[in-house]
Amino acid sequence: MEKGLIIETQPLDVYGQMAADEALCETMPAPYVLRFYNWKEPGVTFGYSQRRKSVQEAIDTAGCRITAVTRRPTGGGIVFHETDITFSFIFPSPGVLFEPGKTYDRLHRAINAEYARLGVSFDLLNEKTKDYAVNDPVMNCFAKPVDKDILYNGKKVLGGALRKFGDHMLYQASFQAPDARGNAALHKNAVIKALGGEYGLEWEATAMPEAAALKASGLAGTKYRTSAWNERI
Repeated sequence: MEKGLIIETQPLDVYGQMAADEALCETMPAPYVLRFYNWKEPGVTFGYSQRRKSVQEAIDTAGCRITAVTRRPTGGGIVFHETDITFSFIFPSPGVLFEPGKTYDRLHRAINAEYARLGVSFDLLNEKTKDYAVNDPVMNCFAKPVDKDILYNGKKVLGGALRKFGDHMLYQASFQAPDARGNAALHKNAVIKALGGEYGLEWEATAMPEAAALKASGLAGTKYRTSAWNERI
């Protein structure tokens, strides 16, 4: 079996969370890294290709008063991080080929299968849907399920977004079942077992490596808090 690291960082704001994922992708302390976010405060993330002005209009329309908002390095739509379990998974993806559909299928099918073993009946959406576009009027990620999202009673509970960093893939995911944080141990263990089984991993829990922590601290301020990043389009 291959070694995989489980990293649970200290409580961070939304800027620190995005910076931590990028820093781990750049320092790669192991070929496989799973990180569960600890939230210091609520935040909002939006997709790499979304327009900042349209995002703010959608946030205002939703009546959301969260002011900590940043662009993700990955795609997808708006995600409100208030009651969700948020996690990232970094894994090998050599070469230039990028097939998001196949990647989502593998990840979400494995997670869905683990929940089935636990007696939880989730569904994997299997239908062709339109990808998130820059000017898509439906901007809220969880209001608009797309192909390979995980649903419960027709409502999206797990979605993710991807980005290739060299020969590795970053998958950022949000789990928004009603009991997500209230029953966090069960849901985190389901993800750990699903990904560990799918990729043949022996997990080791560890703190954020010092090199990654230092890099993340810099990125949070010099990138994810800046208008140059958040208002790039």
